Amino acid sequence: MRLRVKVVREAWADPDVALPTYATAGAAGADLRANFAEAERDAGLVMAPMERRIIPTGLRVEIPEGFEMQIRPRSGLALKHGLSLPNTPGTIDSDYRGPLGVLLINLGSEPAHIAHGARIAQAIVAPVVQAEFALDDALSDTGRGAGGFGSTGAG
Repeated sequence: MRLRVKVVREAWADPDVALPTYATAGAAGADLRANFAEAERDAGLVMAPMERRIIPTGLRVEIPEGFEMQIRPRSGLALKHGLSLPNTPGTIDSDYRGPLGVLLINLGSEPAHIAHGARIAQAIVAPVVQAEFALDDALSDTGRGAGGFGSTGAG
């Protein structure tokens, strides 16, 4: 299935930084890249352990109604550098038109460098179903019942 997401670059953004792209034909997520203001491009930025930062992509998107864009961590960055998203997955709603930033956290024990143009996260476009929440007197019974965290067994 193909879906068109409109993309606009910020006036300050580097046009040489690629738009979101899929690395392979079977990839579910499109890579998002860091796009820093001109004064920060050469140095990029360094994130201290446990530091959180919003990394700019230089983009704004228009997601079709009935869809969302989920922002997820890249597994290689998580494994090699401890970089993740503290609100994973982050959700970009179809009616949001502001700057697309990626909230990163450095969970590693060493500072992590984010270079201009580096792949920092992946975007998944997914359908959204809006539910109707209705107050009722009771819920139906199930085998699990009210069993919560860890109630279905070890492992």
